[in-house]
Amino acid sequence: MKRIFLVLILAFLLPSCVSRKVEKPPAKKPLNILFIMTDDHAEQAISSYGSKLIDTPNIDRIANEGIRFTNSFVTNSICAPSRAVMLTGKYSHLNGLRDNRDRFDGSQMTFPKLLQKAGYFTAVVGKWHLKTQPTGFDYWNVLIGQGPYYNPTMIANGDTLSHTGYTTDVITDITLDALKNRDPDKPFCMLYHHKAPHRNWMPAPRHFAMYKDEDLPLPETFFDNYESREAAAHQDMRIADMYMSMDMKLMPEDFGEETGTGGHGTFDAVKSWIATYNRLTPEQKAAWDAHYDPIRKDFREKQPTGKDLAVWKYQRYMKDYLRSVAAVDENIGRVLAYLDENGLAENTLVIYTSDQGFYLGEHGWYDKRFMYEESLGMPLVMRLPGMIKSGEVSDAMVLNLDFAPTFLDIAGVEIPEEMQGNSLRPLFDNQTPDSWRKSMYYHYYEYPHGWHSVKQHYGVRTYQHKLIYYYNDNIWELFDLLQDPAELNNIYGVAGNEAITAELKEELLQLRELYNEVESSGP
Repeated sequence: MKRIFLVLILAFLLPSCVSRKVEKPPAKKPLNILFIMTDDHAEQAISSYGSKLIDTPNIDRIANEGIRFTNSFVTNSICAPSRAVMLTGKYSHLNGLRDNRDRFDGSQMTFPKLLQKAGYFTAVVGKWHLKTQPTGFDYWNVLIGQGPYYNPTMIANGDTLSHTGYTTDVITDITLDALKNRDPDKPFCMLYHHKAPHRNWMPAPRHFAMYKDEDLPLPETFFDNYESREAAAHQDMRIADMYMSMDMKLMPEDFGEETGTGGHGTFDAVKSWIATYNRLTPEQKAAWDAHYDPIRKDFREKQPTGKDLAVWKYQRYMKDYLRSVAAVDENIGRVLAYLDENGLAENTLVIYTSDQGFYLGEHGWYDKRFMYEESLGMPLVMRLPGMIKSGEVSDAMVLNLDFAPTFLDIAGVEIPEEMQGNSLRPLFDNQTPDSWRKSMYYHYYEYPHGWHSVKQHYGVRTYQHKLIYYYNDNIWELFDLLQDPAELNNIYGVAGNEAITAELKEELLQLRELYNEVESSGP
């Protein structure tokens, strides 16, 4: 009875469970929505977020002409679950897609369905990755699974079509065609979703010269020994253990037996890489070989080992990752130019984000999954002239759970009570309401069936602290994010932290009750 009363109080105090009526936005005609999302794009690789590794002028343009969020987080840092949360506005345990093995239930309520019903032209182009066909879209043209970097096969409203070209460019071409051929009398909601920069990071030939004669700086935590963090020590996502073939693009004659890890089950990295390479056209292979043959030759001659090999892999990984990002930014520029040239920029909400964050060598890692900052945080910039002032920066705590309510609010469509997120519209003038969330809840499920051996865990993050619980092993981690932003020192159980530990455990319990996820496991 006590907990039921507590949940009722929380439902009153917190905006995420309140029935929400929305006001029609103050515009002469309905607002369009351009929702740009990439896969695994880290904030550390965006110049408006302070990156020293790359310039991203077109993503920066959205931020400079709108608002940039500095505390933007994902609720479950892995591809398919993040997308399901984005579509439904509900946590993974309620939308039914907890890890990449699950299939999305397309019969449930999503924001595209509601916008379609309200008269919007709805479309999704690019990465889908939900195993079932898209629903709620007038037009959809999506990759099969993760999709390749070159010459993708895509499914367009049920028809399977093959394309020749660099996938980032192809997705943009299709998006622009869909925008040009839409009914101009309808507002549009376009989901423009890239595969890049997802593993295995194959750049376009036009970007091969980037970083060619320079070494990128190692992150300070690259050789982290995971002292005091048992769960962090037992993952399988170290750059030092990347595949020589699929990740590094070496051929079998360059290294002999494959020594990399990070896959799952019967995955054969060498076979996968050879098949990927053989998808290239003769012209693409010629450009690819001209760039990579000298790298392969250099590796054969030097045969690095130990820390030298780890650093060599980091350079190969990061350069290809950043080159892949460069193509995304260029293509975003193409779409922004289309809006400008067709008088749509002033009446279109443009949002750029990634499905989660990513490690760019921090802790010696790549990939995501953990509740640590690099994978928990996701970039989020938004532009809407007349409603969002230029150059705004918000430190409000926002989630991918909030996307669906935001889009509905912008369109003047009532937000269903079942959606657990909040519209971001109150934050557009950089004034955070007193009732806005002060903490967020996270839950990662994919173990032991997924890649990288990251244990299941859930936790709570406030502005200063983070408490993580690995419930299969009964391991707790507590971090003070102000004193220890790199999360190197687990202070759980350390004398003097009893009060904050108890407070965070209570907050974690309340959030689990609020979001209807109280299970046998947990505190």
